[in-house]
Amino acid sequence: MNNIKSDSSRLPRWYFGGLASAGAAFITHPLDLVKVHLQTQQHGKIGFVGQTVKIVKTEGFFGLFNGLSASLLRQLTYSTTRFAIYGKIKQQISPQGQPISFGQKLLTASFAGAAGNLVGNPWDMVMVRMQNDVKLPMDKRRNYKNVFDGLVRVMREEGVRMLFSGLYWNTARSVMMTVGQLCIYDQIKQMLLETGHFSEGLALYFTASFTAGAISTTMTQPVDVLKTRSMNAKPGQFRTPLHLIKYTAEVDGARAFYKGFVPRFVRLGPFTVLIFVFFEQLRINFGFDPPSVKK
Repeated sequence: MNNIKSDSSRLPRWYFGGLASAGAAFITHPLDLVKVHLQTQQHGKIGFVGQTVKIVKTEGFFGLFNGLSASLLRQLTYSTTRFAIYGKIKQQISPQGQPISFGQKLLTASFAGAAGNLVGNPWDMVMVRMQNDVKLPMDKRRNYKNVFDGLVRVMREEGVRMLFSGLYWNTARSVMMTVGQLCIYDQIKQMLLETGHFSEGLALYFTASFTAGAISTTMTQPVDVLKTRSMNAKPGQFRTPLHLIKYTAEVDGARAFYKGFVPRFVRLGPFTVLIFVFFEQLRINFGFDPPSVKK
């Protein structure tokens, strides 16, 4: 029992969230790539399996990992920032590691998500383009060699502002995603522990993170579709966020806002589970004790 108590009280280091998220992103990247293809197709009827087969036939198996370098760098910037801010504020509110209120978690997660997106938006923009490149005709492909080549070319050819295309949608998505993942995970984990039927361990982490993944997917799906389309749009194609919403609804119908929901949940569910399983193992094995329990 002492070991369980010690495991529960240990605090994470600021960079654990980025490391855990990068590991999860590496494993689930093919699912994210297929999701992007489904979201950006217009008048398309190709499903998840058909889209996967098409990518493999066109680009080979490793085509499923297009944009991986950008995805990893995004997690090492975006997720490191949001986890670090969320954890640091929680530690300031409760230095001994005691649970904070749901309202405090909600506000902290919202702020952390917005801050994380400011850092991660350029990498996300390049990642979306790299993932979607295979769908374009050969003469229209951008053919970024890697994430750094994509970053430099966007700045040189389209200007620095283009790296922040989709910022409005991505920030909204990031806030909701961070609330859905960090805040909801923390709250569900706390509630499960209070029932007395769960203790620190894989069953607790899996149950809390899977539920958080389902909630965050549902919350963020429409915004994720709009974010993806905004980042793939030509400069000036959409004048305002409302213009993008109207265009999407008129061209593809209301169902377009949930295009790619199934593959996104298939990806985001395991992604969220892996993040927190990795994160909790890092916290337990390499974290630190709060001042009150230091020996």
